[in-house]
Amino acid sequence: MGCWELPVERKMAAYRRKRGLNAELAKPSKKAKLGPSEENVAAEEYKVPAPVSEGKWKNKERVLIFSSRGINFRTRHLMQDLRKLMPHSKADTKMDRKDKLFVINEVCEMKNCNKCIYFEAKKKQDLYMWVANSPGGPSAKFLVQNLHTLAELKMTGNCLKGSRPLLSFDPAFDRDPYLTLLKELFIQIFGTPRYHPKSQPFVDHVFTFSVADKRIWFRNYQIIEEDASLVEIGPRFVLNLIKIFQGSFGGPTLYENPHYQSPNMHRRMIRLATAAKVKERQQVKELQKLKMLDNKETISKDPTEDVFHIPAEKKPEIIETEAPVPKPRIKRKDKQFKRQRMAKKRV
Repeated sequence: MGCWELPVERKMAAYRRKRGLNAELAKPSKKAKLGPSEENVAAEEYKVPAPVSEGKWKNKERVLIFSSRGINFRTRHLMQDLRKLMPHSKADTKMDRKDKLFVINEVCEMKNCNKCIYFEAKKKQDLYMWVANSPGGPSAKFLVQNLHTLAELKMTGNCLKGSRPLLSFDPAFDRDPYLTLLKELFIQIFGTPRYHPKSQPFVDHVFTFSVADKRIWFRNYQIIEEDASLVEIGPRFVLNLIKIFQGSFGGPTLYENPHYQSPNMHRRMIRLATAAKVKERQQVKELQKLKMLDNKETISKDPTEDVFHIPAEKKPEIIETEAPVPKPRIKRKDKQFKRQRMAKKRV
């Protein structure tokens, strides 16, 4: 038998199945009509629950957290901890130390951020933190001291990732004008915006800012539901204010801390104190030597010392101009050798 071909209609049907055209041409099937009671039951059964946060994300605060080159591992871990605790934050690559600080405003604009936390490392041992409102300002520069990260503390507290924190401020923030400015800056930066897409609709930890010893102390605590007690989570650090500027990373100085002492000056004072201690010890040793010499009793000459002293007669001084005559050496014939004498003793 010769080869046979499929009809044209069957060919078109196979082509439609292959290309998925049957689904488009298929007519919707008719649904059975339900009564009023059956419709309510079906609606309740297949009802999708509404989202937890039905509000609108209005506060579009975004914080850029990054650092300069030359930071140590502790600063890097601190940045990672802050990014975990602040879901509205963004990261960027490290900035070269040769670049000027006003370049950060352009980086914030490219990242679509209006707040910035910038960590600046100097001499591989000093850490400075810039907190700024970009690009209009103001900005504040701090010296970071007593830094401890989340992994280092090993605290028992824990919080949900992305949850919104409560901000607790010391009453001293309402007394001084410069602290009031810093309080508003901290609220805008550390406060997670409501209904943020990456945030969770829960409040289970507290950021505390307290003023002590002319410094700002930062702590993070967990709120325990049972008795509303607080357990520290971390990280923790101390901010020593240096200056507050009107602009972003520069501009006229609004406030300068009179109690601030630079780390270089602090290390110099420690070296001078150590050198003064060494010098004081040397002076004490010299004084002790002088006292020992002064306390020695000086005994005067004994008058009875020369009582039994008999002066000797003076001999005439003879000056010999010639060498003395050598004495003749006489060899004794009766003198025995040593071995003969020893042999005689043995006998």
